[in-house]
Amino acid sequence: MLQRPCRFLCAAVAATFILCACGKQATPAQGGPGGGRGNLPVPVEVETVRQQDWSDTLRALGTVRAHEAVTVTAKVSETVQQVHFDSGQDVTKGAPLVTLSGQQQQAALAQAQAQEKDAEAQFQRLSQLVGQQLVARSALDSARATRDAARAQSAQIRANLSDRVIRAPFAGVLGIRQVSPGALVTPGTAIATLDDIARVYVDFPVPETELAGVAPGQALSGRAGAYADRRFDGVVATVSARLDAGSRAATVRGDFPNPQRLLKPGMLVDVALVRGTRLALVVPELAVQQIGTETFVWRLKDNDTVEKADVVVGGRIPGQVMLKSGIRAGDRIVTEGTGKLQPGAKVAPAGAAPAAATANH
Repeated sequence: MLQRPCRFLCAAVAATFILCACGKQATPAQGGPGGGRGNLPVPVEVETVRQQDWSDTLRALGTVRAHEAVTVTAKVSETVQQVHFDSGQDVTKGAPLVTLSGQQQQAALAQAQAQEKDAEAQFQRLSQLVGQQLVARSALDSARATRDAARAQSAQIRANLSDRVIRAPFAGVLGIRQVSPGALVTPGTAIATLDDIARVYVDFPVPETELAGVAPGQALSGRAGAYADRRFDGVVATVSARLDAGSRAATVRGDFPNPQRLLKPGMLVDVALVRGTRLALVVPELAVQQIGTETFVWRLKDNDTVEKADVVVGGRIPGQVMLKSGIRAGDRIVTEGTGKLQPGAKVAPAGAAPAAATANH
């Protein structure tokens, strides 16, 4: 009979001990928004933002275009009598490329020249007779008109004959020959391409946000895939007056000397434009966070808590980022230790004693 009350007493003591232990485990951990060990601040590296000299390179892919380019065509319908060039040949301005058959025009010219000669002789005879007052002056005027018409007819036929000789409009290099002797050509028939590539243009797009740093005369450098170990130097020739409505970019044209004619129209060139040195807000690359479409830095407030500051990146070089907006000179930002931060978190800049440790002393 004495054992049962003793058992009840032991069970009550054990239940009380379990409830106390559970109560201690259920107590929530005290912690601030920055971490999980009480209210300890998060240790971070901090830097004060300052303006400093900034020089970066704008890069883009451009397309080579000839300084002058044309597809040589015929003006008349005629048979090719003679071809004076080979594919890929260098030619000078005015060099004959193709001669077309012009037998009909030659015969017509001979006839017109004979008529012109006869009209000239008739005019000279009447001039003498008018001087002797043997014929009316109106007859002389009529003879003059006939002579001038004959001259005009001869000139027209000679112009038609000149169209039978197709010449290079400028000096350059010819492309693949498209015609052979005996072929019939018509107006618009391609005979060959002609490109002046002693100098070439390289057209490349520049976003509207970067146009303020681009101007004619700036130095350019380019590299082509065919000549990976070679650098081509040029200058900005012009900036397009219009932007593409879809891409919001302007076409910039670079002018590149090409004495060895290594750059050919249609080539893709990696263009680099070194912009002038200017003052800008520059921060370490590690300080700039990118999450989705959000770009920001952690900025310290006066009470050593942090807040997100959305920023706009203006350029990058290895290890550094130039910011166009979002922060100001004099702001303090976190450069290392950003992984555990969230808005409102308390931080301890490197070199400062943690608050809890200071309290224990």
